[in-house]
Amino acid sequence: MNKGELTKAVAAASGLSQSDAGKAVDALFETVAGAVKKRQQVAIAGFGTFSAKTRNAREGRNPATKETIKIPEKTSMAFKPASALKDI
Repeated sequence: MNKGELTKAVAAASGLSQSDAGKAVDALFETVAGAVKKRQQVAIAGFGTFSAKTRNAREGRNPATKETIKIPEKTSMAFKPASALKDI
């Protein structure tokens, strides 16, 4: 399912117009991304938890030259599904 299909499904389930459903979906994504960017957790009961996860810096290897390279520390978004979602 892509974003357009999600918007149509939200519109059908909620009785909103597709335009209003699209705004609601966009607002949800922006809110979750903004909170995680501030290093806050977003926990949605029955669905899961979004959080920021930091990967430590490490050494890697360039497969073409076999040369060792340094991979910097990186922060990315992580999602942990709720047990109710896992059971589906």
